[in-house]
Amino acid sequence: MGKGILTNREKEVFELLVLNKSTKEIAEYLNISEKTVRNHISNAMQKLGVKGRASAVVELLKLKEISL
Repeated sequence: MGKGILTNREKEVFELLVLNKSTKEIAEYLNISEKTVRNHISNAMQKLGVKGRASAVVELLKLKEISL
């Protein structure tokens, strides 16, 4: 997997998840619906080939797609 596998928006969502924001808080912050937030999360998990948000965060940190 190369650099930049996620869209900027997907990355943004995970950066907020790492900050312990809820789906609802992320939706409000980004001015999108909670369903859209969940879609971004599941699209990202699919691209990364992982099950679960925590695994996705670990992968993204390893790939240096997001930082803490």
